[in-house]
Amino acid sequence: MMPLTILIVDDEINIRKTLSVFMESRGHRVKAVSNSRDALAEAEQQVFDLAFVDVRLGTESGLDLVQSLLHVHSWIKIVVMTAYASIDSAVDAMKRGASDYLSKPFIPAQLELVTERLAKVCSMELRLASLQDHLNTLHPEANFSSRYPAVQRSVELARQVATSEALVLLRGASGTGKTALARAIHNWSYRKEKPFGVVSCPSLSAELLESELFGHTKGAFTGAIKDNQGRVRSCEGGSLFLDEIGDLPLSIQPKLLRFIQDREYERVGDHLTQKADVRIIAATNKNLEKEVSEGRFREDLFYRLNVIPIDLPPLAGRPDDVELLAGNMLKFFAAQNHKTLSGFTEAALFALRTYSWPGNIRELRNVVERAVILGQTESIGVELLPVTLFVKQPSVSLGDPFSLAVIEEQHIRRILASTTSLQKAAELLGIDQATLWRKRKQYKI
Repeated sequence: MMPLTILIVDDEINIRKTLSVFMESRGHRVKAVSNSRDALAEAEQQVFDLAFVDVRLGTESGLDLVQSLLHVHSWIKIVVMTAYASIDSAVDAMKRGASDYLSKPFIPAQLELVTERLAKVCSMELRLASLQDHLNTLHPEANFSSRYPAVQRSVELARQVATSEALVLLRGASGTGKTALARAIHNWSYRKEKPFGVVSCPSLSAELLESELFGHTKGAFTGAIKDNQGRVRSCEGGSLFLDEIGDLPLSIQPKLLRFIQDREYERVGDHLTQKADVRIIAATNKNLEKEVSEGRFREDLFYRLNVIPIDLPPLAGRPDDVELLAGNMLKFFAAQNHKTLSGFTEAALFALRTYSWPGNIRELRNVVERAVILGQTESIGVELLPVTLFVKQPSVSLGDPFSLAVIEEQHIRRILASTTSLQKAAELLGIDQATLWRKRKQYKI
C-alpha cells in the first residue's frame, strides 16, 4: 500500500489517538483534530489523500465538513464515522461526496480494508491523471542507450540520485533531452506513484509564472476569476520539473529559494503560509555561473540548485547515437501512424549520421516523424529528409562505411541545395548538364 497523508476529525480524544497510532504503524502520515475549523485550517496548509470524519463533532455536523473538505481538495477520499448508524445517514453521506461509511465501534480489520481500498483508488487516479496529462506529449527519444561514455556517465548518475531526495540540475543545450531525463528520474524514484509536473520558466510573465508555481486566490489580480492551487500543490508528494530555470525572473527567485529550503510558500493574494512535499528537478541551457556573476541569477539559489549537476552532451559528434535514436523513433512513429517500415536507406542513414544536428534530439525527432508521415514506401529515403540536412555539411571521413555512390549522391544533393541553377551546379561538380540530369534521375532528386 502506498503511504497516504491522512486527516482524522473526531471530538473524542481516544478515537483520535487510536486511529492515529493504527495509521502511523502502517506507514501513513497523520494529522488529528477535534473540530471542523481546525480540519479546514490543516487542509488549507497541506494536501490530504484520505480523511476520517465523525458525523457528530460536538454541536457541529461532520456531514457539512465533508462538502467543505471536498471544496478545498476535490480529490480527497472521505470516510464518515458514526456511532448512530442508519441507512439514511449513510445515503446522505454518499450524496455529499463521502467515499465510504464506518459504524462505531469498528475493528482493525475493517479499518485495514477501507484504507487499502481507498489507497488503491488514489493510486489509480494519480496514474490516470498522469497518463492523460502526457498522452499527447509522448517521448520516443526517452531511450537513454548510448555508445558514448559521456552520455553513459550522465544517465548512470541520474539513476543513482533518483532514489535520493537531492535536487538535480540538468545542464545542456536545447533539445538534448532534459525533460525526458527529468521524467525518467521521477519514474526511477520512490515518488513515481505521485504526480510529475512541468513548468517552463521562459513561457510566462513574472506574475503569471508565480501564480503557475504557487497558485493564487480569486481576485488576486486581473483575470483571477477563481482560486488556483498552483503546480506546487498539485504535485504534492511527487516531483516538479522547472525547465530553463536560468530564465526565472529575479522577483520569484527568493520565493523559490524559500520553498526549496523550508517547503513553505504563499499563494498570490493570500497571506496564509502553506507547506508541500515536492522534489525539485531543474534544467538550464545557460551558464548559471555567468548569470550569477552578471547579476541575473541569485548566488544562494544557484548553490541550492547545483547539488547534483548532470550534463547532457549535444548530439553533434555522436553518429552512432543518431543512428540508434533514429531507429527507435522510426519504430515509434511507424506504430503511431499504423505503417510498416523496414528502416532507412543507406543514403538516408548517411545523411542522418553526417548532419551536425544543432537542434539535437528534438530536431532529430521532428525529422523522423515528418519522414514517417510523408513516406509511402517501406523504407525512408533521402527524398523524405528536409533539404537543410544537405546544406553546409561537414566533410566526410574516409573511415565512414558508405559506398562511393552514396557519397556521390549526398555531394550532388548538397550542391543542388546550395545553388540557384542546374548550370551553376554542373559547373561546381565539374560535369555537363546532361550528366547532372542523368544523376538526378538516377538518385530521384
